[in-house]
Amino acid sequence: MANRFISAGIRRFVFGARTLCSSVDSRASAFHVPLARKLKSRKQSPLPALKNWVDEGNDVSHSELRRIARTLVKSKCYHHALEVVKWIENQKNFHMIPADYAMKLELIIENYDLMEAEEYFMNLPDSAAKKAACLTLLRGYIRVRDTNKAETFMVKLYELGLVLSPHPFNEIMKLYLATCEYRKVPLVIQQMKRNKVPCNVLSYNLWMNACTEEEGYGVAAVETVFRQMQNDRNVEVGWSSLATLANAYKKAGQSKKAILVLKDAERKLSTCNRLGYFFLITLYASLKEKEGVLRLWEASKAVGGRISCANYICILICLVKLGDIVQAKRIFLEWESNCQKYDIRVSNVLLGAYARNGSMEEAESLHLHTLQKGGCPNYKTLEILMEGYVNWQKMDEAIITMKRALAMMKDCHWRPPHGLVLAIAEYLEKDGNLKYANKYITDLRNFGLFSLSLYKILLRMHLSANKPPFHILKMMDEDKIEMDNETLSILKAFTGCVQAEVFGGEAVTWNSVSFLG
Repeated sequence: MANRFISAGIRRFVFGARTLCSSVDSRASAFHVPLARKLKSRKQSPLPALKNWVDEGNDVSHSELRRIARTLVKSKCYHHALEVVKWIENQKNFHMIPADYAMKLELIIENYDLMEAEEYFMNLPDSAAKKAACLTLLRGYIRVRDTNKAETFMVKLYELGLVLSPHPFNEIMKLYLATCEYRKVPLVIQQMKRNKVPCNVLSYNLWMNACTEEEGYGVAAVETVFRQMQNDRNVEVGWSSLATLANAYKKAGQSKKAILVLKDAERKLSTCNRLGYFFLITLYASLKEKEGVLRLWEASKAVGGRISCANYICILICLVKLGDIVQAKRIFLEWESNCQKYDIRVSNVLLGAYARNGSMEEAESLHLHTLQKGGCPNYKTLEILMEGYVNWQKMDEAIITMKRALAMMKDCHWRPPHGLVLAIAEYLEKDGNLKYANKYITDLRNFGLFSLSLYKILLRMHLSANKPPFHILKMMDEDKIEMDNETLSILKAFTGCVQAEVFGGEAVTWNSVSFLG
């Protein structure tokens, strides 16, 4: 049958698409090996493999191609996803539906820029396509917080008659909250009422959030909005709205009212989804209400499905903030006994608690334990250990950990906090270890971690050792580091030593450096 939902071959193709951006996986043997090889590389387009698959007589449906494209989007393989969508668009036997245009617009934003997305939107064939894609373009403006373009686009949508639901209004209210333009949110609500667009739950929640944040409104305004919501027959007050009200009471210093509202919110929680449980747990923790935290934690276990690592991280962070390390450790061990894969982010929460409290022996013991369990330390693990060592003056251990962190930096975008970097440099200065200080700061510089503070330490060390600083001056010049008065004072201290050194192909003496005076 032509256009059957999916043949066995296409099932293998879908599985291959899901592994496009992953490393070589043993599961690859589950489907056609030549096709899998083509799909696994980011450098190779998926189109030749797809075309060959179809040419071989395998069935492929429009819905399955759309699913493949969406899978690629989830893997952040936006260019490959766009190629698949364009391929769909160019097939005579496939008809683009409005959702396809919205997906293509999303991929244009990811691959190119908003200007190209704007042009594509204006050239869409009909109002149905524009209606499906308008929210995507609006979200593009909101992501870059371009208020002017977002507002102009909303006017354009009015002209096209496309503002018929609360969703565009909600997006623009999110933008105003993100840019702290809280007073504009009630104006959006007024516009919705004028256009007879009903508020949904999110609309009311955003409105209450704006009233909470704007000093001129206060908790009374939030209560007024909440009462309007209660009187609106088109919406149901759920846990999220009650949590929003509780947060307003908390910010107003009315903790007792906040706790009472949260207890009402508990009764609204789903028995199928844990999201609300951990939202309320976080609020209880911010109110220092440990009883509520533990009560909801136990209640969340009744929800079907495995408790995720993110859920464990949330409860551990809350208990650590409340100072209950004993309970945190108990729950950590509970997670460890049930986890299928050791997620180092979970143990990092407890590791951080030990390090901040000065329990470095326990921190080191936990770190060793996680290694034995198969945990793979990430940059945060090393940062926590470094911070603990520096705070408790175990500087040799801090240096060893920093070496490991610098080696890890080659494969990630993380950079150590400047305070830790500087603390180790200051220790090396105090210790007089010029050789390692030179290497340390050179290594940092290779990762773009140079600063005037680091260079001043190196200059002072060279001065103490009666060593010329020309290579330091050269690095500072290359890094465009501007000198302050302290730096100039350090350099002037070198003028007592009249030495010469080849610098930049010329013989340069201390006294010949013009800015030394």
